[in-house]
Amino acid sequence: MSDTDDKDSKTEAPSDKKIREAVEKGNIPFSREAPMFASILGILLVLAFAARSTTKTLTEKLSLFVNRPEDFRLETGVDALALIHAVALEVGQFLVPVIAILAGCSLAASILQNVPSIVSERIRPQWNRISPVSGWKRIFGRQGLVEFAKSLFKFATMTIISLLLLRSEQYKVLNAMLSDPSLLPEMMLTMAMRLVSAIAIATIVLVAADLLWARFKWHSDLKMTKQEVKEEYKQMEGDPMVKARMRSLAQDRSRRRMLAAVPKATFVIANPTHFAIALRYERSEASAPIVVAKGKDLIALKIREIAEKSGIPVIEDKPLARSMYDHVEIDRMIPPDFYKAVAQILFYILTRSK
Repeated sequence: MSDTDDKDSKTEAPSDKKIREAVEKGNIPFSREAPMFASILGILLVLAFAARSTTKTLTEKLSLFVNRPEDFRLETGVDALALIHAVALEVGQFLVPVIAILAGCSLAASILQNVPSIVSERIRPQWNRISPVSGWKRIFGRQGLVEFAKSLFKFATMTIISLLLLRSEQYKVLNAMLSDPSLLPEMMLTMAMRLVSAIAIATIVLVAADLLWARFKWHSDLKMTKQEVKEEYKQMEGDPMVKARMRSLAQDRSRRRMLAAVPKATFVIANPTHFAIALRYERSEASAPIVVAKGKDLIALKIREIAEKSGIPVIEDKPLARSMYDHVEIDRMIPPDFYKAVAQILFYILTRSK
């Protein structure tokens, strides 16, 4: 069966069990565009709140290398290492907040989509991850085409926005260069903020569409065939043949325990071959007779046989036996409706024994 036929046959919605198993294996809906959008917002935050002050401080400190080069010795390797260390420290102080903001935004976007969890299945080596055939299908399949369309949309969006912004600001940049070059950094920062803001606004549409697409594709991939639904139902509810066999074994065990309790009965009410109810009555045990066994047809005959061998009285009362069989339960006292009829039988048995 081809992949197309297999997908066409998956017409049933995924069950809760399959969704739960997929989540446990790390198969969860995830949009790659959401972290990217969060990174763009992080860049916007950096430009708006951190870039101006940190860039000014970094520029002032690095300008010392140009304005006062005599303050820095480079006679030995130790001097060179000290200079590299000083530069790396200043650059690091500038980059660490930027990297922290970008990483925090991307991490938040991932956490908001799905709760983080450790899944060993995701890191287990699998052949389909390095298989050329699987890779070819991923690249030129439906998912590959979607990723290509998203990349094309992002490239086109950024290109158009950048061109429009540069075109609108080109005269301001030229005037600043000719009149006061010191205004260029502030102007470039403002342009960068406008550019990133425009890209973020344009990307919102892509992120929303990608979130919906990720959920739709995940749900579509988890769909089941009718046969899979039947197999899962059998696993959850149990195979009907196995259940019938287990039910039969349980009934046999219950029947053997019931017949083993017949010798403890006080008397048996029978109809004479179709129904039989064995009752036990001891004032110290219960206020009313207790049903120790009941049965019909072959079981009724077996109850009578055991009772006769054990010397237990068997009273034939067709209407009472039939009525009691439908209303009494094993190991329970008889209902009050039968007190009078059973009391008469008890009185008869006690009188006859005397």
